[in-house]
Amino acid sequence: MAVGDDAYLAEIPDLASVVVVGGGHNGLIAAAYLARAGVDTVLVEARDDVGGCASTVTDLGARFNICNCDHTMIRAMPMLDELDLASHGLQYLEAEFSMVHTTYDDDPSWVFHSNVDAHLHDLAHTHPHWVTPYRRYIADAMPVAKLALEIARTTPSTRSFLARVAAMRGRGALRLLRWSRLSALEVLNEYFDDWRMWMPAVATGPTVWGVHPGVPGTGLAAASYATRHVVRTGRPVGGSGALTDALRRSFEAAGGRTVLGHSVRQLEIDTAGVSAIILDDGHRIEARTVIAACDPQRVFHDWLTADQSGLRSAVSRWRSQPVHDGYESKLDVVLAQRPLFKHETRLAQAVGREIDVHSPTTVVAPSPDDLEQAHLRRSEGAVADRPTLLINVPTVLDPSMQLDPSEHVLSLEVLFTPYAHPWTSSSEPERWLSLLDQLCEPGTLQVKRWRAMTPDRYEREFSMHRGHTPAFSGPPLQTLIGRRPALTRSRAEIPGLHLSGAAAFPGAGILGGAGRNAAMKVLADRARRVR
Repeated sequence: MAVGDDAYLAEIPDLASVVVVGGGHNGLIAAAYLARAGVDTVLVEARDDVGGCASTVTDLGARFNICNCDHTMIRAMPMLDELDLASHGLQYLEAEFSMVHTTYDDDPSWVFHSNVDAHLHDLAHTHPHWVTPYRRYIADAMPVAKLALEIARTTPSTRSFLARVAAMRGRGALRLLRWSRLSALEVLNEYFDDWRMWMPAVATGPTVWGVHPGVPGTGLAAASYATRHVVRTGRPVGGSGALTDALRRSFEAAGGRTVLGHSVRQLEIDTAGVSAIILDDGHRIEARTVIAACDPQRVFHDWLTADQSGLRSAVSRWRSQPVHDGYESKLDVVLAQRPLFKHETRLAQAVGREIDVHSPTTVVAPSPDDLEQAHLRRSEGAVADRPTLLINVPTVLDPSMQLDPSEHVLSLEVLFTPYAHPWTSSSEPERWLSLLDQLCEPGTLQVKRWRAMTPDRYEREFSMHRGHTPAFSGPPLQTLIGRRPALTRSRAEIPGLHLSGAAAFPGAGILGGAGRNAAMKVLADRARRVR
């Protein structure tokens, strides 16, 4: 059942065993596990539909993914099978290769294949001098990537971590721990002496995370290439939101109830812990367990008061943490035809065959100097001359995304675009279109309509405070020793409150492990009480 306005106020329940707040993919995953286990579960979402930043929406007469449509990590997780999402409509498409890597200049481009042999074959045609160092990289990085994926698949605990290491006979463990302490630049420079080879890993790692690649603790970004060899990137038929639509169907088929168009105003606490949530219209839902699949800092800042019994220390600690600004924007562009990228012909000539560069994501990497400028400009509330760009045309791989068969949709993600920039009066989005046009052969980028999703708009439309998406950034060692248990072990300071979402382990991007971990913790706690 879904309810979304005051006409259905009477249908909003007064009681539930568990309330999940936040209808993004992590919240939906947690809710679906609980409902399928027979737990009376209510999902509360502030928007008029579920999905959050994984949504696909209709606007300007076209279908747009709110964020990038590539799904990689979640395809390695168990929830796709455990929640039976295929039977609820989820299907994936795969391009011939997952990424195209290029620069702003006339440097030779290269493609990324999931299959290692195919990858090395094309690399030998585009950059033959990279093949030997890439083989050395793969030998070292593949065990790290496999172990990191195994850790992400399991509910975090010291025992499970050590069990996974033992199952792999220790392969990759020491290197994983070493890399997790180093910076991405330190690790990548051990293998590659050409920035054109390592910058794409920075672009889809530290840059997406919003940190400089020289920061210690970012070293596991170096495993990103190996991870894409282990897990093949795919896209849900119908757009990224097909994942969250399938999750909702799985949840509701098991008896779960969805409340749309309502946010949480207050979390009620008594001497035993969580007792209820109060919605924005004053409606009270009694529940002894709440999973907050949203920004945990906002939970303690907006839902709780320090004068509530025993909460002063916890509330003060969360409120004293730095508040981060959003830094990513996206252009959704409706095109009259496919554009012809300048690197397209050169790449086909290099590999000796025609290739489809529109279906995969193209990473336009800045030079190291441009990246330094981007970080400096970000601190000043400005955008770099040459920002990191992620480009794809999802309607080429997936025609079901087309509302008008004569049109295509192009996605352009831009980093960094700081929240502090004066977006209401900015000409930056028009400049990004100009940058895109310069990457295409003259006259082939035929724009019909477009819109800009900037940090202020993400804040306004998706309740992302200051346009920022929080993400778990702790190294594996934190999960091993249980540091920050509220985020690594789903043990918040308040009994009955569980923190999920992208800020909890192993969050960031379309992964879903945080939602599953929260559900497993709730089910384990309920089983212990029964015993």
